[in-house]
Amino acid sequence: MRRAFATIGLTVVGLWLVLTFKSSPVPRVNASANTTTPPATASTAPPDTSGQPPASGAPPASDTTTSAGPAATTTTTTMATTTVPTGPAGTRTVTGDDVPNQYGDVQVAVVLQGTRIVDVKALQMPFDRARSQDISTQAAPLLHDEVIQAQSANIDVLGGATFTSESYAQSVQSALDKAHA
Repeated sequence: MRRAFATIGLTVVGLWLVLTFKSSPVPRVNASANTTTPPATASTAPPDTSGQPPASGAPPASDTTTSAGPAATTTTTTMATTTVPTGPAGTRTVTGDDVPNQYGDVQVAVVLQGTRIVDVKALQMPFDRARSQDISTQAAPLLHDEVIQAQSANIDVLGGATFTSESYAQSVQSALDKAHA
């Protein structure tokens, strides 16, 4: 009988602790620039802030699809794949494939110096819902660091960002495949 009261009491205390837990707010960070920005408004894709000029001098081609549902309008922009030589030491940027998942599309550009990965820029991350934006904001820098450290797309999946992590790795792998083709 004493164990039953102890179990019930500990359950009530544990439930109270879980329900009153408050985490600190996380500042919104642009995944590709690491600067604080306001929340995204109408677009599902953050703008390309790579600062790299297009290969032909013209802006990269894009396909824009708009679909209207009963509650919201979603716009998806897909960037054309380009390889841009950017430096005297053989530095080049290769854009990976746009990899969709149930929370949004993920697309990255990998900056290579020879065969070494020196940077990964998130061109598109899930930003259409507030929760997706929070996850993308937190996951993008961690995924960037994982790719730089691993020097490949063979990275650990982040808990809480499983779909985004898998799509990120697939986009990195497609960029590396294009770079070595």
